[in-house]
Amino acid sequence: MSSNEQLIAVFQTRVRDLLERFRQLKQENADLLKTVEKNEQDINDLRAQLAQANNDYTSLKLAKMIEITDGDIESARNRISKLVRDINKCIVILSDEQEQ
Repeated sequence: MSSNEQLIAVFQTRVRDLLERFRQLKQENADLLKTVEKNEQDINDLRAQLAQANNDYTSLKLAKMIEITDGDIESARNRISKLVRDINKCIVILSDEQEQ
């Protein structure tokens, strides 16, 4: 084989190696793009879940505040009822003392 033929053979080998490497990189790039798309979809899903969780939390806080307010109203009503009963007892006692 002459030196030109050897150079051509080496050149062909390197071109084949480059083409094979190009195919590998092209496949790797396609795989990475799929991964990026999947990750972006996951991020969008997680953002939607976070927004829903924030809405749920806000609703729960509001419900809890209303529940506490209702509980306070009920507790206040009970205290007022007890005070009215105590006042009525005092009135009865005072009435009995005045009659005697």
